[in-house]
Amino acid sequence: MEDRHLFLAVFLGSKESKQMKVWNALSDEARRAKEEEGMAAWKAWVEKHQGAIVEMGGPLGKTKRIGEHGIQDTSNTLAAFTIVRSASHADAAKMFEAHPHFTIFPGESVEVMPILPIPGA
Repeated sequence: MEDRHLFLAVFLGSKESKQMKVWNALSDEARRAKEEEGMAAWKAWVEKHQGAIVEMGGPLGKTKRIGEHGIQDTSNTLAAFTIVRSASHADAAKMFEAHPHFTIFPGESVEVMPILPIPGA
């Protein structure tokens, strides 16, 4: 049995955050330069961790909430996701230290959580 476990990394960022306000205040030229810098750094992060990435995931779009009262549009701070494999929760979290999501792009944080087995499965 494999001694590495799956972890879901959720990238968070709010449209109202200080980081996003600074990002939106950039000129088009400055924003494009930051985007290029950020994508290059993100690609480097992927190359560094390619052996651990199970599902690259991607950006998340608009959200629908489904509950007992039906379907409604909603918003949240979920921006993207990735699934990684790691020996421990702490090691999985360390993969995202200084990630370009929040060091270059206006994201706020990355949350990492174990993907648990379905009970009784």
